[in-house]
Amino acid sequence: MSAIAGILNFNKNPLIPQDTTNLMKAFQRYPADHIDTWKNNQVFLGCHAQWITPESIGEPLPYYDYEKRVAITADAIIDNREELFDKLHIGHANRKVIPDSQLILLAYHKWGEEVPKHLIGDFAFMIWDEKNGHLFGARDFSGARTLYFYYDSNRFAFSTTVAPLFQLPYIKKKINEEWLAEFLAIPGMVESVDSKSTVYKAIYQIPPFHSITVKDGRVTFSRYGRIEAKKQLKLKSEKEYDEAFNEVFQEAITSRVRTHGKVGSHLSGGLDSGTVVSFAAKALKKENKRLYTFSSVPEKSFVDWTPDYYLPNETSFIKETVNYVGNIEDQYLDFSGKSPLTELDDFLELMEMPYKFFENMFWLKGINQVAHQKGIKILLNGARGNHSISWGSWQLTMDYYASLLKRLKWLTLNRELSNYCQNFNTDKFGMLPNLAKQAFPLLANMVTKTVKLDPGFPVYINTDLAKRTNIFTKLEESGVNPTGNIAKDLNEHRINHYNQPYAWNKSGTATTKLSLRYGLWDRDPTNDIRVIRFCLSLPAEQYVQGGMERSFIRRVTKGVLPDKVRLNHQVRGIQGADTIHRMTPIWNVFLHELKQLSTDPLVYDFINLESIRTILAHYGEEIPHPGFVHNEDFKILTRSLIVYRFIKNFHRKEVTT
Repeated sequence: MSAIAGILNFNKNPLIPQDTTNLMKAFQRYPADHIDTWKNNQVFLGCHAQWITPESIGEPLPYYDYEKRVAITADAIIDNREELFDKLHIGHANRKVIPDSQLILLAYHKWGEEVPKHLIGDFAFMIWDEKNGHLFGARDFSGARTLYFYYDSNRFAFSTTVAPLFQLPYIKKKINEEWLAEFLAIPGMVESVDSKSTVYKAIYQIPPFHSITVKDGRVTFSRYGRIEAKKQLKLKSEKEYDEAFNEVFQEAITSRVRTHGKVGSHLSGGLDSGTVVSFAAKALKKENKRLYTFSSVPEKSFVDWTPDYYLPNETSFIKETVNYVGNIEDQYLDFSGKSPLTELDDFLELMEMPYKFFENMFWLKGINQVAHQKGIKILLNGARGNHSISWGSWQLTMDYYASLLKRLKWLTLNRELSNYCQNFNTDKFGMLPNLAKQAFPLLANMVTKTVKLDPGFPVYINTDLAKRTNIFTKLEESGVNPTGNIAKDLNEHRINHYNQPYAWNKSGTATTKLSLRYGLWDRDPTNDIRVIRFCLSLPAEQYVQGGMERSFIRRVTKGVLPDKVRLNHQVRGIQGADTIHRMTPIWNVFLHELKQLSTDPLVYDFINLESIRTILAHYGEEIPHPGFVHNEDFKILTRSLIVYRFIKNFHRKEVTT
């Protein structure tokens, strides 16, 4: 709910007032309900507060407990308040007035540096423990809130965003070429496998699922947990599984709609956001509140070029959900005239770093802006549902059928295939040869005598930079496939996804900085650690049975979502299909800048400029087919352009200062 910052001087050196003033002044770009600071001779804590929850109104932050001699500044919403109150033996009369920051302090007094293990929610905080002479802080398991820091032999400084740190005279602004090498070499959406590093040298971040301790000039980290399934859940019936899910998911929803303001939600025509909206609308109705939904749709002039099984405009499915669920005020936003290119510089300034979600960022920003104008304080989404509540892709379903064949489970396989063929209007016997190849790959290879290799994502990083940073070895050691291909074992991939901190920084960076700009808090119930652990504990067949991919979420939302949405197997929403259409009026500007990039020595040390020239020569001057948006060459061009703009802006500001 806040932007926080602080300084700890080592060896009891006194603070410099101008440094603390400049640190907080850099937050003035963001709205605030209250700004306050606390300091002693060597420690400074600041908070640029935005009040989101009822308990946060008037919350004293930073807060100093004179009895316990501890001070805290926090950017946090804690979701398991009642559980913590019970463990801490807090009386019911006080529970509604104790803000989350003081609840964290009470928990710290009981558990010390084990405290983050007991917290559920989105948080980043720092505690000055005067008696023990150290700073202690933590970031939540998925990195939903950012916390950057700098340290040298004389001091430690931290901030929710990067810009305030550069107001301190001893921090020099330099690009971290190792971070950029990772950004350019990783084919997927991850920016860097080093979850502590940033695009700037000497600026670090606390990784997700980690705590930090600063004492006697030393900075140490500790990973305080992992996401692991408890032993597999074995219930007697599907009804019991459904009831168990409803209980844990409703708890996640209820804790996330806690606000003194309005509640909104992203809404597509699919299962994840639809499930979030249906549970949230029900919870808010009990409080006599409505849910406000925001949906991004293509411009009216967009002509659908996609195959029949894709749906760029999901309005018809969204309206089905809205009408079925009720208690919703829906809004459809086409952001006419906006494109990823027109918003690029503004989003770079917001993110403070290069990013990869080029196609999506203009509407992500736009929805936050409109939500802010409507007085939304909590903005829900279901962005991480693919790995939790709606796990069970087509490939996972095929893997399950192949395993049935391999184990000679003929009756079960026949039943599942019959259901699948009915759902997807396909031929059972046409599926069997492919399932046999998957179940018995060695036999299939002996018959075909060939194995096709996927060449993967093209390399566009400068060769010398790749060698100098030894980037591909580093990626391999971190478990990142440089071709972009996912490991064959999807369940193993799922567990790795949850337990690799670097996978989480991207979305936390965007949501933190959007929330600060627009004074609202982005919250994802599908990312609740209780929900994730429940979903990981489900037997694998729960996700793929009944001839349906993502079968569990389709079953548990019966009576919650309309069947048109719940049982939709025919079409699938697709993001970014209108990207080329939106860029068409300024396509020549796009090409002109790429041509500049392809010869500019400013980025020669980072990008393989010959690869850019080759792509440009191949496609020529004409506006390409709209499907080019999903081509790897388009990803290379846009990511290179983002890095180019970032470096140009970096050098321009350096010259100015």
